[in-house]
Amino acid sequence: MNVDFLLKKAGISNICELDSKKVKTISTDIAIKLCLAFPEHSFNRQQLFNSFCRLNMYTANMASDSSGAKYVAETNSIYFNEDIDFTNVPDTAMHECIHYLQNTLSLTKSGFMGSHDFFSELALNEAAVQLMASEANMTDIVEEKYYDILLKTNSPNYYPLECALVNELMYFTGSYPLYHSVLYDSDVFKNTFIVKFSKKIYDKISRQLNKLLHLENELYYYIKELENTEKIHDIKQLNSIIATQKQAITKLFFSIQNYIIKNCFTYEFNSIRDAEDLHNFKNKLYNFKNIMGTSNNYTFYNDFYCDLMNALEQKQLEIERFGEISLFKTECTALTIVDDSKYAFNFIRTFVRKVKKLFKLNKGSINDYID
Repeated sequence: MNVDFLLKKAGISNICELDSKKVKTISTDIAIKLCLAFPEHSFNRQQLFNSFCRLNMYTANMASDSSGAKYVAETNSIYFNEDIDFTNVPDTAMHECIHYLQNTLSLTKSGFMGSHDFFSELALNEAAVQLMASEANMTDIVEEKYYDILLKTNSPNYYPLECALVNELMYFTGSYPLYHSVLYDSDVFKNTFIVKFSKKIYDKISRQLNKLLHLENELYYYIKELENTEKIHDIKQLNSIIATQKQAITKLFFSIQNYIIKNCFTYEFNSIRDAEDLHNFKNKLYNFKNIMGTSNNYTFYNDFYCDLMNALEQKQLEIERFGEISLFKTECTALTIVDDSKYAFNFIRTFVRKVKKLFKLNKGSINDYID
């Protein structure tokens, strides 16, 4: 694609190169922050500095809906909004420099953003990059409201809803798998999540996150149209569309969050074996309220919490009476929580098949017992 056309399409014009002193200042700041924030990823400060210094950095006139900076892989460049205060440039550059690292550290080495497996999961990738950027910049956690969704976030200005939901996923996997996948385009996060839960759950959440980002982008488009509209009829119509769009975003956010809560905690509940597991699970379930989104009418988490606490009481009595839960007991307890008779039937059928193999009994004798 022609570079001039690419930049024009991105709303980037009036480009002016940053002087080398400013480039070095930005490179130093970001290299230090990344090394301090993520020692587990074994960054080399000097190598990072040298790498960032090889980036082309410019100021430019940028679209009003831009984040203040944009990394363009095709030109190996970061473009900063010409109106930005230079003292804020390093913080703004962090997100884009992580995108640059993605392009250079990727195991696939294809050289183009969006062509990698993890990067192609757009919403998940953007939220994960922003979570890394906020952590590296040591951004304070603030309480904000978006479309009637109340959040505590360290990313109030960039992808706050997506960041909140991906942070909820990270609550169950830890940060290392996610950030490793961000940097190296690896399947570590995906595989970690699938092993703990399932591919079906992972795929659905990823698709829904992309849908959420799409709805927000549409909303920004309608808001921009409204700003440039003078006809009363068009203003009323756009206001109606915007209100509907905001409701759709709120509904989808809570739908994704509820799906995460229900499935991830149910899977972890079914993995409880002993008193220590039970204690840790209770704390994890309770503390989840500190990272989730809420609203005046939101009750799902509280209802789910009460139901699961009742189930935990039953599991605690079982542990106290019989000790560590065996595979058979765990399966039965899990099926009771899931409350799905077809799983119970499948488990009994599997159990019978294993018994037949173990004792080499014929089919007729087993059927006599289960009939």
